[in-house]
Amino acid sequence: MKHAETVTFGGSGLDRAGEIRAQQEQIDAARMDPKARAILFWRGKPLLTMTNPAHLVRLPLDHPVIEQASPDAILLGREDGHARFAYDLSDWVPDDLDESQLGGFLDPTEQRHPALPGEMAFAELRRVMTWLTPRDAELAATGKAILGWHQTHWFCACCGVATMMEQAGWQRRCPTCRAAHFPRTDPVVIMLITHGNSVLMGRSPGWPDGMYSLLAGFVEPGETLEAAVRREVFEEAGVRVGAVRYLASQPWPFPASLMFGCAGEALDTEIVLDPIEIEDALWVTREEMMTVFAGEHPTMLPARKGAIAHFLLKNWLADRID
Repeated sequence: MKHAETVTFGGSGLDRAGEIRAQQEQIDAARMDPKARAILFWRGKPLLTMTNPAHLVRLPLDHPVIEQASPDAILLGREDGHARFAYDLSDWVPDDLDESQLGGFLDPTEQRHPALPGEMAFAELRRVMTWLTPRDAELAATGKAILGWHQTHWFCACCGVATMMEQAGWQRRCPTCRAAHFPRTDPVVIMLITHGNSVLMGRSPGWPDGMYSLLAGFVEPGETLEAAVRREVFEEAGVRVGAVRYLASQPWPFPASLMFGCAGEALDTEIVLDPIEIEDALWVTREEMMTVFAGEHPTMLPARKGAIAHFLLKNWLADRID
């Protein structure tokens, strides 16, 4: 495995069992396997055992709590030859639910179901992603992303009729016009833009105080990754970029992106902000970034652990970016 694949959600070699998704008899047989397991989600939060270390819960398919979940299970793949299905329990409403803290930048709340042991809880994936093994992280990210896609694609984009789930959750089909719809992933470039010994950092409006990260943006139709890097950096910070190269990728299920980490060489250092795009941008030297990562900088926080920005910056500091 390349070093680039060690990024969080970078992959664990999960057998995704794509060859049986359209074979209903094989899906039914996989469900009957006593070693098949369910992975539960509540409003996008995976069910974890909140021990040290935390791990993703895999429940038997006959567990009583599964009866409260949506019957439309998603086949995530196989572990050691046994199927893993994602189930959505979002219709369950906890008695002590505090809606005010849900959906925030980093939701700290945990939800515990009365039919499950007390150490099990639904937790925000952004908060716990660095606690998980690569396999747990891949399963959690895949389940969260595809369940989120189903929640926003109930109706046919061609004719507006309600669609039906097919292929073990990896397709929706319109019963009227027969159009097939597949899970979408939005390509995003995130850029390690350097000039000499410095790297370009920025922050978006509404971020927590002191939080800076690498610049990033969506790839537009008909655009290469290299062109997207140059366009986004110029649009957001007014900096022109020359040579660009790909470094690493990261699935980012918030809600459904694939982050393409790229390195770019700045042709100039003058910053001209687009205040609509970002709130601030600045050049940070390697020495200053080391104080940021050490938690000793007076105004800047390190990029969030688990995010590809943190991965790229950490490896830039260690001179092992390739």
